[in-house]
Amino acid sequence: MKAVHFGAGNIGRGFVGLLLHQGGYELVFSDVAAALVDAINAADEYTVHEVGDGGADTVVTGFRAINSAEDPEGLIAEIADADVVTTAVGPTVLRFVAAPILDALRRRDAQAAPLQVMACENAIGATDLLRQEIIARAGEDWGALAGRAVFANTAVDRIVPGQPEGAGIDVTVEPFFEWAIERGPFGANPPRIPGAHFVDDLAPYIERKLFTVNTGHAATAYLGAQAGYERIADALADPGIRERVAAALEETSALLAVKHGLDPAELAEYRSTILRRFANPALPDTVWRVGRQPLRKLSRHERFIGPAAEAVEAGLSAEALLVAIAAALAFDDPADEQSVELQRRLRAEEPGLLALEVTGLEEQHPLLPAVQDAFAARAAAVAGTV
Repeated sequence: MKAVHFGAGNIGRGFVGLLLHQGGYELVFSDVAAALVDAINAADEYTVHEVGDGGADTVVTGFRAINSAEDPEGLIAEIADADVVTTAVGPTVLRFVAAPILDALRRRDAQAAPLQVMACENAIGATDLLRQEIIARAGEDWGALAGRAVFANTAVDRIVPGQPEGAGIDVTVEPFFEWAIERGPFGANPPRIPGAHFVDDLAPYIERKLFTVNTGHAATAYLGAQAGYERIADALADPGIRERVAAALEETSALLAVKHGLDPAELAEYRSTILRRFANPALPDTVWRVGRQPLRKLSRHERFIGPAAEAVEAGLSAEALLVAIAAALAFDDPADEQSVELQRRLRAEEPGLLALEVTGLEEQHPLLPAVQDAFAARAAAVAGTV
């Protein structure tokens, strides 16, 4: 069995690739970073180090890497006879991944089992997005190719922090992970992925993860940066920050309970587990890494505006989420392009209109006035600093 994974970075090696290796797949990483590809091909093995309670080291073997920029034909050939394709590249990159997958499907033996495609991204319906890109590229040819692949959405969760200096291709991760996969598309032949669980309805798993893990992680980063902390664990050790993050997650849990019928007691236990994970002192994670790209994280269907908008629509509170949104607006990192752009625009543009554009909220949405107030407050705070 063979799996091709797009994205040879820390998540690719330390989470998705690791589980595929444990499932017995020959592992082919695809990436455009020449130095990383060369380092992977120069190694016979790498180690995934789990740090924290219950952590263990796992050695990964049976892999190679291909530079998709330098050898696109080689990549297409690898995909054409693979069993599984996965991605961890970011949702905006999926349109570039679509082209080699389509070319590989054209070459794939029509009698072979369908290629099993899963996009493992922090986004709702990421595999659907990838499939749509492939179909759009195929045009009228898709009818003849459709049977050569199946597509399943997934929800993935594992904290993979910035790596220590000199780690090579080894990866440090937390012990906890979750990989939920749609069962239906695979019929009686699901991929062999130890530790993954197959579910009939993925939506509750995706939103529970995005609105708890992603919301809580980013809230900790923004509130921590505002308070002058460097590490995520140190920020969450501050009782005031922990209280505000917990309050935001109580609001997202209330939404999840109403929207998906999830059990409030189970959600409370899930929140508790998430906060323990963030507080893991062995993870060398920083508020700057977790907080990067605030413009994206403040967009309409992301981790703050998404649940806050749905909460107020359902008559639920979003007060704590608005506190986190205000902290996100104050995230000022000269090394992060989106942070620099956000602070510049807060100085230069009318805050109410900027709030509309950044968040994507509708003009009549009940959340908008409070969000515009947060933008106006931040704009006033930075008005005297140049």
